[in-house]
Amino acid sequence: MGVYKVGNIWYIDYYYEGKRIREAVSKNKIDAKGAVEVRKGEIQTGKFHLKREKRIFFENFVEEYMEYARTNKRSWIRDEFALKQLKPHFEGFSLSRITSKHVEDYKRKRLEKVKPATINRELAVLRFMFSLAVRWRYTDMNPVKEVKSLQERKIEIRVLNKEEAKRLIESAEDRLKPIIAVALHTGMRKAEILNLRWNDVDFIDYYIFIKQSKSGATRKVPMNSIVAEALKGCKREAKLIFYDPKTDGPMEAHWYFKKACKKAGIPDLRFHDLRHTAATQMVMSGIDLVTVKEILGHSRIETTMRYAHPTPENKRKAVAALEFIFDTKVVTNRSQREKKEAVTSLVESN
Repeated sequence: MGVYKVGNIWYIDYYYEGKRIREAVSKNKIDAKGAVEVRKGEIQTGKFHLKREKRIFFENFVEEYMEYARTNKRSWIRDEFALKQLKPHFEGFSLSRITSKHVEDYKRKRLEKVKPATINRELAVLRFMFSLAVRWRYTDMNPVKEVKSLQERKIEIRVLNKEEAKRLIESAEDRLKPIIAVALHTGMRKAEILNLRWNDVDFIDYYIFIKQSKSGATRKVPMNSIVAEALKGCKREAKLIFYDPKTDGPMEAHWYFKKACKKAGIPDLRFHDLRHTAATQMVMSGIDLVTVKEILGHSRIETTMRYAHPTPENKRKAVAALEFIFDTKVVTNRSQREKKEAVTSLVESN
């Protein structure tokens, strides 16, 4: 038994029942040597059984999985973003050779760059992807099932005020400014904005047509003049309004947004908070929840209600409004007595 390297992948080489077997096991030599010892022990104890299985490599299954996701999943765009991060780590491995240890290695390396919540979403995609591979008999096990999710910090939802919103746009690079403007003035999700095509925008009747949303339903989102001018200012160089010239796919706005937040001095702001800000400001401006629900594309009114944040000022306005609706002043014995005492005191003082 031995180990050898091809490209950046380490293989183990051994014989079983006179048949030579080579397995791609790891990108690490130490892990490969450990795999040799495991195989040796399994063969000696009679626990090893040669599996007659398809060798489906991770990168090939990603393409097959995305075909399935585009047809069957509403959140396939999110899966596509996650797999862009997962693919470089697992490519070169067949599905049946990926273990929970490989997944743990991915967790550890990604934790150096992104927050636990992001990693957990990526692992959720990987877990579902492997469950599908098991269902299709491409592999016998789902290694992600044995991997625990990372502990996430409770996220405090931010609602920007007028001054903060202005500062954020001023701090953003030119290609990001219209994206932020659309988010703040429509409440659209990031994926919905980044996948906008020119033929989705009607500059005559002033609306945006969203063909694929998280809820799976299409919807029309009205544009105000700020959104229309922001989109008109973008160059028509591709089918997508916000595209990546290198891939012709949607623009990767994450790092541009983080950079703008840092420059604007607004820490811990997520792009989704722009949607939250739009919804909250609409509700606080007196727009009814049903209308806000339709603009945001929620399937349930309960979801929209999370964006309604009663403030002390709004509560005072609410009860003050009742004064103009119900003209029902109540005169009590106490109030009459207090009024009489005040008049008597005024007379005596004169």
